[in-house]
Amino acid sequence: AIMYFGDGAIGKAHDELAPLSKGICDMLITEMADNPGITVVERDQLQAIVAEQKLSTDKMTDPATAVRVGKLLGVHHMIAGGFVTDPAGTMVLNLRSFDVETGKIEFTTNASDKTANLLALIHKVAVKTNAGLKLPDIPKQVGEVRQAKDEKIPFQAVMLYSRGLQAKDEKNNSGAIELFHQALKAFPGYDAPQKELTKLGVN
Repeated sequence: AIMYFGDGAIGKAHDELAPLSKGICDMLITEMADNPGITVVERDQLQAIVAEQKLSTDKMTDPATAVRVGKLLGVHHMIAGGFVTDPAGTMVLNLRSFDVETGKIEFTTNASDKTANLLALIHKVAVKTNAGLKLPDIPKQVGEVRQAKDEKIPFQAVMLYSRGLQAKDEKNNSGAIELFHQALKAFPGYDAPQKELTKLGVN
């Protein structure tokens, strides 16, 4: 399972990029779920635990919290991490994986790219994590197809989608639906917002 990512952006960017805490988590789940050899917990299941335990976003990178949530979800590995940005428009993603049974860190990694290339950055981290945890290989063709598709999705659409997830978790369904529609307008072939709209009963 994958926790929400800590927002380490500084200044104005901290608030502007806050929705990516959930967005990056969701997109990394999608990347890791391309691996048919593992089972990845859906974000909605994570959110149910987060809401039930009344966990704040700033607690998401805490190792003890990650392990506790992992036990509640019944998973073997729990991934937590954070992102930081600089004024030049570069983002760094940091990630750690915990063995839920022992609580020990079993793998750490990071990657950087332009913030505008967020989906490519998430792909880099997913590939590194898959290899670092010695998980079964993601089928090459599946990975290449996703990478080629993700390269076309503009950052604006990713931000709109992330804001939609935040609105959904706040029970603001009308706001979430509007944001998911805006994400689709920004990139009509974007699967993620369409799936969320289907969950909300919207065609």
